Amino acid sequence: MYKNAHFTETDEEKVFEFMQKKPFAFVAGMQNNFPVATHVPLEIKKINNRIILSGHIMKDSDHYRAFSLNENVLVIFTGPHCYVSASWYAVKNVASTWNYMDVHVKGKIKFTDDKGTKTIIENITNHFEKPRSEAAFDKMPAEYVYRMLKAIIGFQIEAESVENVFKLSQNRDKISKQQIIENLSKSNNYFEKEIAKEMDIRNKK
Repeated sequence: MYKNAHFTETDEEKVFEFMQKKPFAFVAGMQNNFPVATHVPLEIKKINNRIILSGHIMKDSDHYRAFSLNENVLVIFTGPHCYVSASWYAVKNVASTWNYMDVHVKGKIKFTDDKGTKTIIENITNHFEKPRSEAAFDKMPAEYVYRMLKAIIGFQIEAESVENVFKLSQNRDKISKQQIIENLSKSNNYFEKEIAKEMDIRNKK
């Protein structure tokens, strides 16, 4: 991960909140010195000040076999990102760049038994269904749940390290920042508008 003090968010709660808002994460590991990765929805909680990520994957997959042999994983939470033109800078002898927000979590993946898998799926299902209905998992037929549990396996990852890059032109002068915000805000691109919002929040402090 790109390390630069300008672009590091030091407020741990803001980083945790970012992760919770971006729960469809990228889990990567290694198998025989070859990288493997998968995208999965995660439940993200703090338990006794520890960040715990819970999810599930298919048993019949390269990912499961790789993670079973090597428990060390990297989880990547990706946020908005966009091109920033140097033409928006007050000073013109600086290159264009790319603004983005990412969080990297390193830890060890631990697989659960059937009971633990059922609990994880139930929690994730009800978590994402909550704005729409209550206890969505309980509405699934028992026979379907049984078949599903045979094909998948739950896991938990305790965060051993959490790193972030919130690259939002913090190293630019105030006029340049404002011009970047104004130009991105005019765009019809969702990510560009989101970066503009994030920059504006920090620019007003």
